[in-house]
Amino acid sequence: MTSFQGLPRPGPPPDRGPGPALRAMDRLAASSRADGVIDAVRDAVRRVPLGAARDVLHGRPLGHPAHPLLVQLPLGAWLSAALLDLTPGGRRPARLLVGAGLAVAGPAAVSGWVDWAELRRPQQRVGLVHAAANITGVLCYAVSLRHRCLGRYVRGRLWGFGGLAAVGVGGAIGGHLAYRMAAGPDHAEPVAVLVPPGWHRVEELPEPLDLPEGRPAPARVGGMPVVVVRTGADDTAPAVLAGRCAHQDGPLADGEVVDGCLVCPWHGSHFRLDDGWNVTGPATAPQPAFDTRLVDGHLEARLRTP
Repeated sequence: MTSFQGLPRPGPPPDRGPGPALRAMDRLAASSRADGVIDAVRDAVRRVPLGAARDVLHGRPLGHPAHPLLVQLPLGAWLSAALLDLTPGGRRPARLLVGAGLAVAGPAAVSGWVDWAELRRPQQRVGLVHAAANITGVLCYAVSLRHRCLGRYVRGRLWGFGGLAAVGVGGAIGGHLAYRMAAGPDHAEPVAVLVPPGWHRVEELPEPLDLPEGRPAPARVGGMPVVVVRTGADDTAPAVLAGRCAHQDGPLADGEVVDGCLVCPWHGSHFRLDDGWNVTGPATAPQPAFDTRLVDGHLEARLRTP
């Protein structure tokens, strides 16, 4: 048996830091060059009279953003078309799939723009390039479909491969936006892990019965920020919700109470004070709520479990 005792152990590879792609994304997120365009597009998206459909496009009925689900439809169709383009006899089904992808790209794009309009500025900067790459891909596939319908199959295939490359770049940027920049996750989900079980005294709060009714006040429970709102009689324990908005970490203590809901000051999500339910978006997840009680004039809270 060979012994390696006394031989030098190989060390870890040299840490060269982030690669060029990550550096490019970081520079993009910090650049303000396109902020004027972002403001104009954001305001235009917000002005579209979508009504209740806006919450559906956000994904509130699903409990998570709808955009990642909807983009699977055109991507799946176009990837299948590319595979058929590489096989004999695949012209007709490939053309059908390219057209189907274009048909379902619209709802995916609309849901993406609705989400994008309610992001933080660095996320919007990266999201604008994500959208530009996908628009480029859609235009390539539109040209591809035209060539296919005219019988120019070689050109149709080439434009299709170009479109696939463009939406691939868009997908990579979308992954960076979603996972590295946290543009879609429930930002309040860690509360259930970080707040210890059981009852805790609400800290950094004035006398709970001296709080102005209907005015949010910041406090802490188990080291986590919460927001406290007195809503009832003097002997009723105030309502307590997690203090950072589930959508984009907005400070709920700076919000206002409207019709029994706490309204986030950043993007207008409405959370019901009784149980934290997200009555309207863009938040797709409810706000963690606490059971409360008054003990010797002090407010205590316990994280409510589903």
